[in-house]
Amino acid sequence: MNLTVHAPILAIAVPLLGAFALPLWGKLGRSLRDLWLLLVAAATAALVALVAVQVYTTGIQVYTLGAAWPRDTLAPGGFPIRIILAVDALGAFMGLIATLVALVGFAYAARYLAEEEGKTLALTLGTLLWAGMLGMAFTGDLFNLFVFFEVTSIAACGLVGYRTWTSRGPEAAFKTMVLYTVGGLFFLLAIALLYGEYGALNLAHLARLLRGSTVDRVALALLLGGLLMKVGAVPVHMWAPDAYGEAPAHGVVLLVANTQVSLYALFRILFTLYGGLSDPGVGWLVVGMGALTLLVASLMAVVQMDLGRLVAFGAVSQIGFMLLGVGVGLTTVASRPGYGLLALRGGIFHMLNDALAIGLLFLAVGAVERAAGGRNLGSLGGLGHNLKWTSGFFFLGALALAGIPPLNGFASKLMIYQGSFLLSPILSALAILASILLLAVFVRAFQGAFLGPRLGKPDPVPVPMLIAMGALALGVLFLGLFPDLVVRHLVTPAADALWTGREVYLQAVLGR
Repeated sequence: MNLTVHAPILAIAVPLLGAFALPLWGKLGRSLRDLWLLLVAAATAALVALVAVQVYTTGIQVYTLGAAWPRDTLAPGGFPIRIILAVDALGAFMGLIATLVALVGFAYAARYLAEEEGKTLALTLGTLLWAGMLGMAFTGDLFNLFVFFEVTSIAACGLVGYRTWTSRGPEAAFKTMVLYTVGGLFFLLAIALLYGEYGALNLAHLARLLRGSTVDRVALALLLGGLLMKVGAVPVHMWAPDAYGEAPAHGVVLLVANTQVSLYALFRILFTLYGGLSDPGVGWLVVGMGALTLLVASLMAVVQMDLGRLVAFGAVSQIGFMLLGVGVGLTTVASRPGYGLLALRGGIFHMLNDALAIGLLFLAVGAVERAAGGRNLGSLGGLGHNLKWTSGFFFLGALALAGIPPLNGFASKLMIYQGSFLLSPILSALAILASILLLAVFVRAFQGAFLGPRLGKPDPVPVPMLIAMGALALGVLFLGLFPDLVVRHLVTPAADALWTGREVYLQAVLGR
């Protein structure tokens, strides 16, 4: 079998099948389970990297399931009827983010999770979530985008609520499940409307057929509503702080990546599926929700005393920055001014930066909870005397999240500030205000948790957990010191896939 040709489907199939086999290996022994997970993770990472290399060097990779030749996308009738994977630079970029987060999360979970507290179940759900994220990033079919949307929803809810011995975990999972279910129903109804009108499910084929009718616009409204619920944008964000605050630390970083993959699906629909309609009003809607999200979430973080929920609201605020940057690009995509592309690049770059900074903060919170037995800032203090590495990692992540130079958050936020300022100075002012609020909030949190007199001697943090946090910390520093390298080789092709790559995508799939 030619791995180069079949890498897109194998990148989804390996973690999917690996997740279902993981409990069986767990029954045979912990060491066999861990070895199996290591093999699945290594194989999946290699396949995702192979897909990314192909995309960035030779262009969009198209794979057709059930065809005699995987690159043959059209049926004899001249239109696609099979399930098609279509991976462009943005899809490959999202696959790399999901893979990076998954690898760090599994390394952290090796010592963070206790065997008697459902370790096998947590690892299984994490692997299934990883497979679903890759499926969403790689699929070129609208219905299969919904299928992987649901796969990630089920796995994410399980990760949030599987610790049934806690009081708030199942409650948070139920709230998440309700919002995910409503969002999924919106998504499915939109697919039904589009299929009823055009008799097609392939994204590229539908993009050629859309006329801007009332049905098309109703479907777009449903798709926007469903995906914004999954993303956690204000005012449908109420599930996100609970889910992020109650899920185990290694699972939260996967949930953050899942949110970003849902953002990818939103951007794919707005730019690729509906890009031919070019409605600036939709762009302004995305911009408005982005500004509202970053400001409201930052204000809510101010009053939090639980360290996990504080970081959770910080994570929600970053969704606003991504929506703002990409929304500015969507608003101006018809005229294509330079500042629109700059903001778009900043929003996409911030997806990677957010995964690293927020992931680092959540892993540090998990280490604090494991070492000190709690997360309430009123009962913490002086942890920096004993948890020097953890305190350093938390401080680094906090500064990156607030956009302090020379860390990675500054590079992407500066691009968003500049692009949004040229669209409206008010937007840039709101974004800067939110960053200042976050800086104040996290400085207070750092002082409350790590500084001051010792309130007791915490347990030491295991080395594998420190290594996982150290890997993210290195990423934060590298992207902050060398942003041009990443922007030039990874972010710019991903942004161009939305900005000018719509016709290239359609021609790669349809051949015309």
